[in-house]
Formats: sequence, structure tokens, C-alpha cells
Amino acid sequence: MSKLETLLTNFLDHLIIEKNRSERTRRNYAFYLKRFFEFARFDAPEQITADIVRKYRLHLHGIRMPQNEELKSSTQNYHLIALRAFLKYLSKRDIKTLAPEKIELGKMPERQVSFLEQGDLERLLSAPMKTENASKKSASGTDLVQLRDKAILELLFSTGLRVSELAGIKRDEINLKHDELSVQGKGRKWRVVFLSNQAKYWLKMYLDKRADVNPYLFVPHDRADEARVYKTAREEMTGVKNKKQTNFKGLTPRSIERLVLRYTKAAGITKKVSPHTLRHSFATDLLRNGADIRSVQALLGHTSITTTQIYTHVTDQALRAVHKSFHGKGRK
Repeated sequence: MSKLETLLTNFLDHLIIEKNRSERTRRNYAFYLKRFFEFARFDAPEQITADIVRKYRLHLHGIRMPQNEELKSSTQNYHLIALRAFLKYLSKRDIKTLAPEKIELGKMPERQVSFLEQGDLERLLSAPMKTENASKKSASGTDLVQLRDKAILELLFSTGLRVSELAGIKRDEINLKHDELSVQGKGRKWRVVFLSNQAKYWLKMYLDKRADVNPYLFVPHDRADEARVYKTAREEMTGVKNKKQTNFKGLTPRSIERLVLRYTKAAGITKKVSPHTLRHSFATDLLRNGADIRSVQALLGHTSITTTQIYTHVTDQALRAVHKSFHGKGRK
């Protein structure tokens, strides 16, 4: 292993051990930095120069995706953020290289926030109970998938959870008595989110109908999955373990994205809606109804207030009132 490869490995381990970053962040940084190394073809960190980085930026701008699309500005910046973090790591260890502050990120276009207005939101939230499903039903005839999907949509809007956070919740992590939930978000940071009356009601309805022992809050309800779950439970009770046994699994983030898309279409909503749209709708609803931005920042789990401020341009009711009160009064 070359000196550069050793430094890269040490840096990636540093992200996990010292910076408490996720495995996903580690994989992404490894990909971005290896792309830079393949482009620059240098042997030692002191060979990294501002000119090489400038040429690399041009290279990133010229990369084309399968459909001949350019790399998004945000994706190009992710490459530079990873490189800057690597240079900062080297600098702190007194390894001669380019100063990390020499790398400036590209200017990003203003981020547009997509959220649902009240009418569309209500149609989406009610869609699961109005949509027939060909899934397994409980003894009472209630469709478990309908109850599950209704609970998912209500929980997304009630808490503003990221889809990855929602997918990872286990049953013993939710407190229906106190209407709250502790969730581990980005950077492995914990925060408390709260359940609305609707979210609490539908979660209880769903969990009361569950007859499995899967620890995850939201799970598939198909025959293959149930057979696997009961087999695992039986082996745990008898102490007989199958070496090829599959661990319990919940719904994947991708499965949750697909069900949101399905109910969006069922509700007759033409705009693109994802679980993150409900997160945006959650934040927008809070701010429109008078919540302060610092509280919303905490509820969303944003490290920086700058991230939360993307919502202010669509929720500033004071400016709306000023415009309505004072603009165009002289016109008939």
C-alpha cells in the first residue's frame, strides 16, 4: 500500500472513530477522493496544488451522467467538500499539502422548497384508507398495509423525520404514552420528535393489529416475509439457530418512497411528492403557524440554522401582511 493510500485509509477511519460519521459518509468520501486521485495521478500529498484542483473542477464540470446530464452543482461541491476535509486532516497532522482554505465551493443556486398546501396534504394523508390493497388482512378484515401506510404518512407529517430515520425505528423506541420518539439522525445525533393525535391514533391501530414479533416499527406484510419472521422467532425460542438465518428487517427507505408516490397518484396530486416533501410540509406548517426558526431547527435535526432558513422565503407572513396592507393602494 502506498503512502497516499495509507493516508486515505487513516482519514476514512478518522471519520468513523473521531468524527462520528456514518458508514454511508465514509463510502461517499472514499468514492469522491478516489475519483480525485485517479484524475490527479500524484504520489504524495505535497503534490496537490491549487492548479491541480482548478483542473479537477473543470473535469467535474465536464463529467456526463448516463442521460448526458452534467453533474449537479451540489454533487460537484460534495467532491470538493471531501477533498477539503482530507486536506484539513493532513494539515492537522503537519503533513505538507495544499491548505484546505484554498478550496472554495461553487456557488449554489437558491434551493427551492417543495411542500404541500393544505388541500393536497389532506388528500394524501387520507389516501391509504381509500385505496384497496390486495395484501393480507387481519382477522377483523382490516387491511394491515392500509393501516401501516396511513401510520407512515401521519408520522412523516407529524415529526418531519427523514425517510432513513423512519425506516430505522423499532417498536420499543416509540413512547405512545408520552407522544414522543427519540431518533438518531445525521452525524449519529439524537433528538426528540413528537406525535400528533392523528399519528398516535393510527400507530396504535396498526400496532394493535400486528401479530408478528418483528422489532421494527414498519415492516412488509407479504407471505414470504411473515414466514421468515416466524421462522426466526421459532429458532430464537427453541435455541436452534440456522446459520443462514436472515435477521429481522423493516421497510426500506426505497419502499417508503414508493408507497408515498403511489398514494400521491391515488390522491390525484400531479406534483412530485416524496417523504422529504412531507418533511418540508412539516417545517412550513410550523413556521406558518408562528413557530420560531430555532425550534424548527431543533425539531428537524439541522446542525446549522442556515439549513433551516431555506423555509423562511415561503413562510414570512409578516412580509405578506406588509405587501397586502401597503402595496397598490392608489389603484382603482
